[in-house]
Amino acid sequence: MILAKHKDNPGAERRKYIRIDTVLPVQFRLETPDRKQVLSSWLQGFTNNISHGGICLAVNHLPADLYKLIKENKTRISIVIDLPFKKNPVNAQVSVAWIEETNNVSGQYLVGLDYEQINLQQNNLLLRYAWARWLSLPVVILCIATLSLILIFGAHLNLQLTRKNQKLVAELVGVLKDSRLVQQKMKQISQERGILQKKITALTIQIKSISERKNQQELEAKGNAQELSGVIAKLTQEKDSLQEKLNKLKTHEEAAQAESSRLLNKKSQLEKANLDKMLQWFKVHQNPRTGLIMSFEGDKDIAGWAFIYDQALVIDVFTEFSDFSRAKKALDFLAHNVKRENGWFFNSYYAGDGTPAEFIMHSGPNIWLGLAIAQYTQKTGDKNYLGIAEEIAQNIIKLQSADIDGGIRGGPQINWYSTEHNLDAYAFFRMLSRITGNSRYSQAADQTLSWLVRHTYDRQDLPVKRGKGDSTIATDTYAWSIAAIGPAKLKSLDMDPDRIMDFVEENCKVEVEFHRPEGQTVKIQGFDFAPQRNVGRGGVVSSEWTAQVAESFKIMAEYYYRQGQPEKAQNYQDKADYYLAQLGNMIISSPSPSGQGEGCLPYATQDYVDTGHGWMTPKGQHTGSVSGTAYTLFAYYNFNPLELKE
Repeated sequence: MILAKHKDNPGAERRKYIRIDTVLPVQFRLETPDRKQVLSSWLQGFTNNISHGGICLAVNHLPADLYKLIKENKTRISIVIDLPFKKNPVNAQVSVAWIEETNNVSGQYLVGLDYEQINLQQNNLLLRYAWARWLSLPVVILCIATLSLILIFGAHLNLQLTRKNQKLVAELVGVLKDSRLVQQKMKQISQERGILQKKITALTIQIKSISERKNQQELEAKGNAQELSGVIAKLTQEKDSLQEKLNKLKTHEEAAQAESSRLLNKKSQLEKANLDKMLQWFKVHQNPRTGLIMSFEGDKDIAGWAFIYDQALVIDVFTEFSDFSRAKKALDFLAHNVKRENGWFFNSYYAGDGTPAEFIMHSGPNIWLGLAIAQYTQKTGDKNYLGIAEEIAQNIIKLQSADIDGGIRGGPQINWYSTEHNLDAYAFFRMLSRITGNSRYSQAADQTLSWLVRHTYDRQDLPVKRGKGDSTIATDTYAWSIAAIGPAKLKSLDMDPDRIMDFVEENCKVEVEFHRPEGQTVKIQGFDFAPQRNVGRGGVVSSEWTAQVAESFKIMAEYYYRQGQPEKAQNYQDKADYYLAQLGNMIISSPSPSGQGEGCLPYATQDYVDTGHGWMTPKGQHTGSVSGTAYTLFAYYNFNPLELKE
């Protein structure tokens, strides 16, 4: 035990309690003095010592701006102390008593913290644990040594797993490259074969013509028949030479076709294996306490942020693959543990504890959570969360009722209208109508569709506008028009789904270079967030929006198969397969230690560039993205999150 001394008076106690020298990991976050706003993300520290009235916190590499806030007493702090072998951590709200830099480690600070609010039972538990550790030092040392060996062994296994997963990704990229080269070779052979066949056909016709002239001259007993025989022989020799080349080309073509078939089979196997790894990536990243998953693995500025839209996709992933316990874990936490405002979910929360990461409320993310609940309810029959979905629906209907045309604004405090949000709402209302049988939802869906036709599908030269009075081209509104409304319904509204897909391919398709983490550069064709000509940063492939377009191509293929037009259906299926193969080049191994090298996709081929729609792509070119990874799984396995399966 040690007595704490005040920095200005070494002989005085800083606190009235005796401290126990114990080191435990601590997560802490700075907040405004009134605790209404968050000033930092969760940071890591360690207890320097513990008392009944507070703790001394050791912090390495404290940012200068945060040090200033603490030094000037302009902040309050929330802390979470994890106790080994205890399920629930110790949570407390504290104030700063003092801060000083240590003498022994440069850049390390000690911060004295007084408890403002802590559960008495948890505080006693913390003190008992600290005493036990202090009194059982030899046992602790032995445990630490044992734990270290376990961690070393675990790290070794984790390293092996990571390398295995990285090898799997590298194999897929290599097969895709080889397949592309073989396809190019086959195309070249086909072109050469076509040229040779044309030449042989021309020579055959020429030989036939000369032979007829020769026969005629022989009948007429003219003297140059022998000369024509020589010409025929020469042409025949040339034709035979070309035929020999053609036969060799056919042999090469057959070999290339066999190699292409082999690579196709291997590609299918590797794609499936990598997609399984992508599903595993979601599992290893789900927070065991909250069930949430951070949206972007690698962007330090938004580290730990869990956007509601992404959580909806995560719930869809677990639901579609029948991992209902994981879907339920996220739904339970969102239903009972996160802060809302008038029933509205904020756009983003921290995955670690569910506190709001930003206090913005948009219609789209709320609707997407409702969509995920509808999918979960439909597949499991569990209606425990249907009330949340209907509460979301009532909030959206209130916005709709406030608009003379039945449109849905971007949020309760927002004036703009988004095509995307109204497409989401149309799909959501249809799902609720089907699940609940409530006609109010079908009426709301009809109103939403009427608004879309009037305000976003009202120009012949621009099939889909981004929103009311907004003629910007947004790739996702084209893909989601097919996914939310469907080709048949669009045609009944005098909308041309083929034109919608042609337009987005003509205007938003790009080919870019993607620099893979291992240093390899590959060319990728996919879809940008907006037409490349409208932004100055050059083309960017969005993994999420490319997968959305691929999914819409599959929907179009299924529609035309049902219509008895197999050739048109196959054309769309081929496009879907092509762009999914292109996304295979973007699969990377998880960049974080906890990810164990499992497969995922970055949000885009470039980091921190303007999407053209008011936000930037995440920082970190190889930042794992929940939305990009989820939608690639959806497209590959034919899951449409905007429609309930029969």
